[in-house]
Amino acid sequence: MKAAVLVFPGSNCDRDLAVALTAAGAEVAMVWHKETSLPEGTDLVAVPGGFSYGDYLRAGAIAARSPVIAALRDHAERGGYVFGVCNGFQILCETGLLPGTLMRNRDLRYICRSVTLRVGTADSAFTSGWRAGEKVSFPIAHHDGNYTAGPGGLERLTGEDRVAFRYVTNPNGSEGDVAGILSDNRRILGMMPHPERAADPAQGGTDGAALFRAVTGVLAEA
Repeated sequence: MKAAVLVFPGSNCDRDLAVALTAAGAEVAMVWHKETSLPEGTDLVAVPGGFSYGDYLRAGAIAARSPVIAALRDHAERGGYVFGVCNGFQILCETGLLPGTLMRNRDLRYICRSVTLRVGTADSAFTSGWRAGEKVSFPIAHHDGNYTAGPGGLERLTGEDRVAFRYVTNPNGSEGDVAGILSDNRRILGMMPHPERAADPAQGGTDGAALFRAVTGVLAEA
C-alpha cells in the first residue's frame, strides 16, 4: 500500500503523518507542493497539519492553489483515498473536495490540548477500526477549527452518516460538534484533531493508531 504525504511551506505535521503511516505498514513518499504529479501507484494522499503559507488570506487558501493540488484532485476524482488533518482539512475544504469551511475558533484563541471525540460512523476505511459511538482521545492544535457546513449542510452530512467524529465537549464552536467529515463516496476524510500525534505510546496515547491500521489494511487488501 502506497501513501503520499504532501508538503507545503509551513507544514509541520508531515513527518508525523509519515511515521504513523509507515508504522501501519504503508510505503510513504513525501511530495513537495510544486510537484505536478503523484508517485505511480499512490493509494492514499495525506494532507498534513501546520500553517501552510503562514495561513495568509485564509487557512489553507493558498495551499489549495498549489501545483500539486491538480494531481490531488485527479486522484480523488478517480476514487483514490485522501486524508486531511487540521490544516489538511482546511485545504480540502478550500479545494471543494469536502463541503463547508473552517472559521476562527469561537473564543478567537489558539487551542492546543487533548480532547475526547465520539466516533460518528464506523462505515469508512478510516473509521472501521472502531464502533460507532466509541470514545477516543486525540490532540488538537488550531486557531481556525470552527467548522461551518453552510445552509442545510449539517443536516445532509448527518443524514448521510458522513460525520466521522464529533467533539464530546466542543472546544471551538464547531457546528454540531463536528470534528471530522467524510466525502460523499466516503473515501476522503478531513478532521481537525491529530490522530498521528496519538499513535505511539511515547506520545502518551495510541488511540490514533487504529485509524492508520484500518485504512492501510483496507487498501492493502484492495
